[in-house]
Amino acid sequence: MRIKFLGAAQQVTGSMHLLETDRGSLLIDCGMFQGRRDESRKRNRELPPEAVRADALILSHAHIDHSGSIPTLVKAGFAGSVYATPATRDLCAYMLRDSARIQEGDAAYLNKKFGEDPDWVPVKPLYTEEDAVQAISRFVGIAYDRPFQPLPGITARLIEAGHILGSAQVSIDLEVGGARRHLVFSGDLGRKGLPILRDPAAPRPPVDYLLMESTYGNRVHGDVASMHADLERVVKTTAERGGKIIIPAFAVGRTQEVVYSLNLLQREGRLPDIPVFIDSPLSVNVTEVFKLHPECFDPETRAFLEEHGEVFGFPRVKFITKVEDSMKLNDLRSPAIIISSSGMCEAGRILHHLRNNVEDPRNTVLIVGYQAQHTLGRRLVERRPRVKILGVERDLRAQVVVLNAFSAHADRDDLLEFAGACATESRGIYLVHGEPEQQEPLIASLAQRGLRAEAPVRGTEVELT
Repeated sequence: MRIKFLGAAQQVTGSMHLLETDRGSLLIDCGMFQGRRDESRKRNRELPPEAVRADALILSHAHIDHSGSIPTLVKAGFAGSVYATPATRDLCAYMLRDSARIQEGDAAYLNKKFGEDPDWVPVKPLYTEEDAVQAISRFVGIAYDRPFQPLPGITARLIEAGHILGSAQVSIDLEVGGARRHLVFSGDLGRKGLPILRDPAAPRPPVDYLLMESTYGNRVHGDVASMHADLERVVKTTAERGGKIIIPAFAVGRTQEVVYSLNLLQREGRLPDIPVFIDSPLSVNVTEVFKLHPECFDPETRAFLEEHGEVFGFPRVKFITKVEDSMKLNDLRSPAIIISSSGMCEAGRILHHLRNNVEDPRNTVLIVGYQAQHTLGRRLVERRPRVKILGVERDLRAQVVVLNAFSAHADRDDLLEFAGACATESRGIYLVHGEPEQQEPLIASLAQRGLRAEAPVRGTEVELT
């Protein structure tokens, strides 16, 4: 029996891991790779053959870098079931179709804009909306902490990860050479004390093999308590200079957290009287899914909901769905907050808002989530003097502010605590979903605590004993 690391190995995107056993093979996540355009298109179009041949798939959560290649997988011939929490299933019903529509729309836009260039290679979407619908039909909803058998002789459980709605750690019990082994894939771990969701749960020790995310393996986030004050400061200073606040945000999780924070600030009279636009049809649908799953909320959010009746909206918030209404936002000449996806600025309506606003020094681009290497979001974080948006170079004159307190990923201290609580007797700790500059210091920090870890590269195989 072995684990193969097929994606998100020394990278923070394209999560994909394969457990091969004598009873069959089990894929854990099938995410879309986001990075350099040519590499992304090749890797997302040509999935590993062993992934396509897998007998079943367990999905940790709905973010596209974990779920976005499932339609491609099914289209290529994958015939198994996709196990996920009910909230993840409901989110993917919207997100995978939205991903298809964005691909089709962006391909049409770019082909029209550059089609007359003799060197232009036409862009094709990876999959269509119908492909996404076919993939969604494979989903099987499994409640938290309920054992199930994705393969004969293998028992799995989905454990609260606290990262986004429905996110889960994957706990697997199996027999290896006559001995029982416990394998845990952390998925993307959340942070304790974040608004809306329950805190991450601790997996049952001992864990023999731990695949642990390492996105922020060498960084300590700001205090969760500071997130509202930091957001208030950015909004006020930008509004005072007459600018707009452009917030690229994942439609799942981050958008709802920002809106919830704005709601709290508005109720306390701490915000200037400016409009807030959620320009993402997906965010509208996702927010409705949130309302369907109060079992994922923490006690504070349930109490807020009971007292005020609304968590994700207030009088100055307007959800934008129609393209023509989105385009009208370009004509705004007064301060406003515009929240749009995608979170890493690689596709969707956020590209049009950035194109129209990054050259105005009055404006602020507010980054509230992780930006992977070689994405437009990372280039904004790095404050490159010029950035390419929809094929055209733009001067970056807008302010760029990063608020790490909004991060939904565990930081270094959280990861050390997590590993120390469950993997002190492990046979192997493998860091995934992280870049080397974050993983190497984390490996050293774990070693100081007597925990041996490594960061496999893509294609690495580890035998289970």
